[in-house]
Amino acid sequence: MHRAVKALCWSFALFLGYALCFHLSPMLAQTDLNGYWRLRTPNANGDGTFRETFFEIQQSGETISGSLIRGKNGIPINGTFKDGAIHFATVPPTPPPPPAGSTAPVRPPQRPVVYDGTFQGGKLVLHTAGRNGASVESEGDKVTKEATLPPAPLPLPALKDLPDNGLAKTPPMGWNSWNKFAGRVDDASVRGMADAMVSSGMSKAGYVYINIDDTWELGRDAQGNIVPNKKFPDMKALADYVHSKGLKIGIYSGPGPKTCAGYEGSFGHEIQDAKTYAAWGIDYLKYDLCSGLDIYKDDAPTLQALYQKMGEALQATGRPIVYSLCEYGRAAVWTGWGTKSGGNLWRTTGDITDKWNSMDKIGFSQLKLAEYAKPGHWNDPDMLEIGNGGMTGDEYRTHMSLWSLLAAPLIAGNDLRDMTDETKSILMNAEVIAIDQDPNYKPVQTLSTNDKIVTLWRPLHDGTIAVAIFNRGDAPADTGFAWSSLPAGFNGKGVKARDLWKHEAVAVSGDSFKTTVPTHGVVLLKVSAK
Repeated sequence: MHRAVKALCWSFALFLGYALCFHLSPMLAQTDLNGYWRLRTPNANGDGTFRETFFEIQQSGETISGSLIRGKNGIPINGTFKDGAIHFATVPPTPPPPPAGSTAPVRPPQRPVVYDGTFQGGKLVLHTAGRNGASVESEGDKVTKEATLPPAPLPLPALKDLPDNGLAKTPPMGWNSWNKFAGRVDDASVRGMADAMVSSGMSKAGYVYINIDDTWELGRDAQGNIVPNKKFPDMKALADYVHSKGLKIGIYSGPGPKTCAGYEGSFGHEIQDAKTYAAWGIDYLKYDLCSGLDIYKDDAPTLQALYQKMGEALQATGRPIVYSLCEYGRAAVWTGWGTKSGGNLWRTTGDITDKWNSMDKIGFSQLKLAEYAKPGHWNDPDMLEIGNGGMTGDEYRTHMSLWSLLAAPLIAGNDLRDMTDETKSILMNAEVIAIDQDPNYKPVQTLSTNDKIVTLWRPLHDGTIAVAIFNRGDAPADTGFAWSSLPAGFNGKGVKARDLWKHEAVAVSGDSFKTTVPTHGVVLLKVSAK
């Protein structure tokens, strides 16, 4: 090749190389994903809010690793980044077993979450599969490490015993939105539940609270006041409507910056939020720990102070507001600090599900805690699942009987607008409710345990006793008890008995009571001396 032509070719190649480097260098810089990212995902509830997720991404060539930042422990991620396309998935760890002595259920492993998308203009555009299988688009931007961290703890009050607010002298009865509606709860459904609570007869049976759980929050206005999202256009008007039905209304928050569903919490705004609730006309607050554990220690003094802070704020409003501590039985709340922090009831377990194994394990684990309850201060093994369809009628009768013997709050979690006759008969069994609402609380006691058959009894204010035979086994059981095994005054032949589910007298003859208890079922008696 001619030397001049060669020189020209080399010059062109050199120029082209410089040009390519010049034009590609910004592109190459933009492909550096290393660092911290905030992903904003529209909540599926159509309420105009976003869920924030934070990632630390580590890129090595086409390989992606790092973690989804969640609380004190991240969830590993792995995947690829190639030609502008990004793909990665979370790698959830195996959940640890509950601590020894805990009543919390064993948590199932989490499913991986898969993210697919692109990197454009310095932003991530990612898609995941929503609950209904539809693709959900999220947008991510780069942030500092500090932006991914929870805020620093705020000062907590010095511990003291708050005065009794005089509320909940019997276990609260009502309805809560979470079990059936979760994030779909809105103004219309709450009004519908209030209407149905009255028209069904539940209000006459003692159910009074209509409680809104998580996902009602939007954020805060310029003055820091909590603002509801568009599902709840006027919270004061909604409270007025519920009150017009002769009912009371409850709401939900927590001591952390975010609620369990990722909405606005009361962190740093306890006094302000309590005043807002009172101004709206709120009668009940469920206060859920959740992200508070990202900030504060998980020990009794810290948790007491954390809940005391809101307890003081509620009492300072002058409005009677039932205070429900949702802390999952941490730090043995039932032994005293729940009462001291102003609580009227406190969760003693993890979340219940509409399955026999969940209800059975949670319910029977509560027997050892019954001595700690007293009027105005109740153990709460979580809400009722009756009518949600995951259990049989016999299992739901066990649910209602056991919760009533435990003097647990009776907070329905089903859709009250379309209850079957069987569901109504269980939730509104006045004779069973009377055990739960007995005004002279005495704890339930174990009469006997034989394999899967558990017999319990509880003294009642009118001098009678409730006796229940539970069959926790997987087949019907022929069983019973000797009359002589009952407490003094009820262990002779001169007694009367009534079956509270059949609503009929029981023939008392011979030395024992014999019956067949259905699978996962119960026979519940009220026994009185003649």
